Amino acid sequence: MIIERREFLTKLTLAGAAAFVSNSPLLASVTPKKDKLGIALVGLGYYSTDLLAPALQLTEKCYLAGIVTGTPTKAETWKKKYNIPEKNIYNYQNFDSIKDNPDIDIVYVVLPPSMHREFVVRAAKAGKHVFCEKPMAPTVADCEAMISACKSNNVKLAIGYRCQHDPNIQAVIQVAKDQKFGKVKMITSAAGYVDGRTNHWKQNKKLGGGVMGDMGVYALQGARLATGEEPISVIAQASTTRPEIYKEVEETMMFMLEFPSGARAACHTSFGINMNHLQVNYEKGWLKLEPQSGYSGNKGSMSDGTVINFPIKSQQAKQMDEDCTALMNNTALIAPGEEGLRDIRVVEAIYKSVATGKSVKI
Repeated sequence: MIIERREFLTKLTLAGAAAFVSNSPLLASVTPKKDKLGIALVGLGYYSTDLLAPALQLTEKCYLAGIVTGTPTKAETWKKKYNIPEKNIYNYQNFDSIKDNPDIDIVYVVLPPSMHREFVVRAAKAGKHVFCEKPMAPTVADCEAMISACKSNNVKLAIGYRCQHDPNIQAVIQVAKDQKFGKVKMITSAAGYVDGRTNHWKQNKKLGGGVMGDMGVYALQGARLATGEEPISVIAQASTTRPEIYKEVEETMMFMLEFPSGARAACHTSFGINMNHLQVNYEKGWLKLEPQSGYSGNKGSMSDGTVINFPIKSQQAKQMDEDCTALMNNTALIAPGEEGLRDIRVVEAIYKSVATGKSVKI
């Protein structure tokens, strides 16, 4: 049978859209009453250029109001392409003056992970709500500082986990919540691609590189969302087949997670292997998703014949619209800063396991 979209989305609405939302604290912020909120993108690399900016042409609750870039030629190109007023164009030095610009309601940080903390804190101090790309930051301490800054300045912080806004992933979350096939027993979660670049931030330790600073979060999220639990221990192994490129950071990471219920997850992530899938084995059935983190939506099946294939035009547009709706209504975000922190706690434990060669409690 094909599962009905309306049935799933109704249940998800009643349940709070995702398993984590009900546990996410609300921040007492006030957002101006507007039909659309203005977003300024900080960092105009591939993700902003090829995905977020086009998605902002599809959104109903927000629009591209400004940009922050250190490259004058990019600023000029974006200004002409998207008709951005000169007063809404900033660089990294004058960024703090964004506080005086009523056109900008939200600052979306799309920079290498090592820069997330600085610009989230600066945006919060400027009184702007913040969207921050994943992974949230390289360390737990960074994440906690970002959450604290946003709370102290009465603004909200959302992490760009686009997949949590995808109804296909929400279906996976709901299966675990309903225990449709009983308890989760074993998960295999994989996310990777072959990256041919040699001088990118993903190969630079100082900038937050390494596969756990990018694709690894998808493999980890697949396991966490499929169980609806937080892992209690991990054992991990890092490797590389191209040491001439991955001199400072890992190319591939394999890690095994243990969850409170007894469920186990074997996770794989790499910049040298093409893989993108999730398999969940329950007491009385299974669920498969391939891809599990595709930009145009994810699809899969269940052991009872259910097909998971909700069409989605743009994950990024849906993510930003839903986050803006939460800001407008002062309701819970699907993936607040606390959700990003949960992942980084596990990532730190993964690196500790690699360093010690032992299982690490989380």
